[in-house]
Amino acid sequence: MKVLVTGGAGYIGSTICSALEDYGHTPVILDSLVTGREEFTRGRIFYRGDIADAALVERVFREHPDIYATIHCAALIVVPESVEKPYEYYTENVCKSLALFHTLNRLGYGRVVFSSSASIYDVVPGFMVTEESPLKPGSPYARTKYMMEMILKDFCTAYPMKGIALRYFNPIGADPKMRSGIHVKEPSHVLGKLVDTALGKLPCFEITGTTWPTRDGTGIRDYIHVWDLALAHIQAVEQFEQVFERLGGESRYAVINLGTGRGVTVRELVTAFEKVYGKEICKVERPPRPGDVAGAYANADTARRLLGWEARLPIEQGIADALRWGEIRHTILKYD
Repeated sequence: MKVLVTGGAGYIGSTICSALEDYGHTPVILDSLVTGREEFTRGRIFYRGDIADAALVERVFREHPDIYATIHCAALIVVPESVEKPYEYYTENVCKSLALFHTLNRLGYGRVVFSSSASIYDVVPGFMVTEESPLKPGSPYARTKYMMEMILKDFCTAYPMKGIALRYFNPIGADPKMRSGIHVKEPSHVLGKLVDTALGKLPCFEITGTTWPTRDGTGIRDYIHVWDLALAHIQAVEQFEQVFERLGGESRYAVINLGTGRGVTVRELVTAFEKVYGKEICKVERPPRPGDVAGAYANADTARRLLGWEARLPIEQGIADALRWGEIRHTILKYD
C-alpha cells in the first residue's frame, strides 16, 4: 500500500519510510526540509512543501489516489527551543496540523496515524504511565502535541475520520541498515550528545538535572530504539481498521503508548553508553534545561493488545547503532 508520511525526511519519519519499504509498502514523503534532509528522500516519492499548503496536498492525492493512510510526523521537536520560540511551535505544529487535517477530511482521506509524544503526561508515582494517566504537558512543545491530539480527536468525532495517536518518549539509535539516523548538526537528543562527546565534538556530556525525585536524582525516560518505533507505525497502518474493531463500540480515535516498559535514568544511560563504547567519557552536572521534567516511562500493554507490538531491541543496540551512525553520517549528510 501507499502511505503519505509528513516529515518523512526527518529522523523518525525517514526510518518509518525505510520500514514501510522493507515491509512491501510505498512511502510518499511530504516535507518542507526546514529540519529534514533531502538525502533521506532519494529514491523515494518526494514532495517538497508545507503540510498547510492545501493545493500541494491536493496534488499529492491527485497523483497518488491509492494512498491508504497518512502518518503525520511533521513537527518542531526541541523542548528548550519551544520555550524560547512558542509562536513558531504553535504555528508549525498546531496551526499547520489543523490545516492538514482539514484538507485530509475534505479530500476523503480520513485515516491518520499521528506521531504524538508521551511528554504530555503528568509525573505520576512510580513514573510509569498508562493511556489513562493524567496529562500535564510541561513545555510549549508538549502542549502543541496535546493540542494536535485534541484537534484530531475532535475531527474524528465530527467528521468521517479515524485517528490513532502513538505516544512515545525518547527514540534512540539509527536505522540498523544505516540508511538514516539523527541528522541535525548539533543534536539535542541525549544519546546524540553522548555520541558527539565520544567522537570529540563536545568537550563533556552535560547531565542536566540531578535532584529529581528518582532513584539517582537524574531524569527518568523510556529510551526506545527508533526501528522498534518505526515498526509500531507500520503495525498501526497495516492493522488500522482492526484496531477499532478490537476497541469495539463506535470509537474512531485511539491512543496507544509505545515504550519498553522500563524506565532508565540519565546516569544509567551514561553507564550503558560507556560500557558499549568501551571507555568513560567526560561528564559534568548542570541544572535542568527550560521545560525539563522528572520524566516517566510507558506501560505498553495496550500496544501489545491492539497492535501485537512490543519493543524488542535493547538499549545497548540503540547505543551501538547511534555510535555507528555518528561515525558515518558525515559521509551521507553534507552540512554547509
